[in-house]
Amino acid sequence: MENVIELQHVQKSFDGFQLKDLSLSVKKGFVTGFIGGNGVGKSTTIKLIMNLLQPESGTVSIFGLNYKEHEKEIKQRIGFVFDENVFYENLTLAEMKKIIKPSYKNWDDNLFAQFVKTFELPLNKKIKSFSKGMMMKASLTIALSHHAELIIMDEPTSGLDPIFRRELLDILHNLMQDGEKTIFFSTHITTDLDRIADYITFIHKGEHMFTKEFYKIEEEFAIVKGGIELLDRDTEQEFVSIRKSNHGFEALTANKGRIENIFGEMVLVEKPTLEDIMFYTKKGAEQYV
Repeated sequence: MENVIELQHVQKSFDGFQLKDLSLSVKKGFVTGFIGGNGVGKSTTIKLIMNLLQPESGTVSIFGLNYKEHEKEIKQRIGFVFDENVFYENLTLAEMKKIIKPSYKNWDDNLFAQFVKTFELPLNKKIKSFSKGMMMKASLTIALSHHAELIIMDEPTSGLDPIFRRELLDILHNLMQDGEKTIFFSTHITTDLDRIADYITFIHKGEHMFTKEFYKIEEEFAIVKGGIELLDRDTEQEFVSIRKSNHGFEALTANKGRIENIFGEMVLVEKPTLEDIMFYTKKGAEQYV
């Protein structure tokens, strides 16, 4: 299966932060949700993928090509959708189109017009008058009007109301039907990924924790609840992290089947959310510092 994005053993250091030996891949034709807490390296990783930052060591490959020799070709095939406004606020959308269109050899005026109509965007109003939702639709319109094969979205649903977030996710779902597009979707609103993600890539403190098919996360991870008397030095090793109280314990396991074999019906096993997995992984990392 073809990988659209590949990072191999990437290192990037800043004051007080480091991406450490980061290797990850994004498969063609799927939506990959990119999750992790604030300050763990999501934005840095996206900047490396977009060639806004360069790694100190390791390699970044997009469509099997490197930026050093193929930057123009790669960027022709990518659409970016940001959380923040990247347009000139005093221009209209029609004026922005005139500026952006010459940059893309595959720009399609008909497609642009189609998305403007679908999203009910005003062509002749200044962009500074746009709401957050309209800005996101405008950003997506520009990203899609040059037949981008890879769409990179950095916190696209942040600050949007629930109704528009749902509408946006439906739009993205429909875009994926031909199997030719790939979406890399960075977000801290993990519930959005329940609706559209095929894969989840999770990073924490600059390290790649896992990339898994969404359904496998439910098969492998579980929240486990039980009496404190069930815990000892050996059983505690079975968990990513544990919260103890006078009433018992609650923990995350990455091996649901093994926990069921060890504890049987003495514990309650529940399906975790992506937020649960992030929370317990963070707590686990803090425990072992």
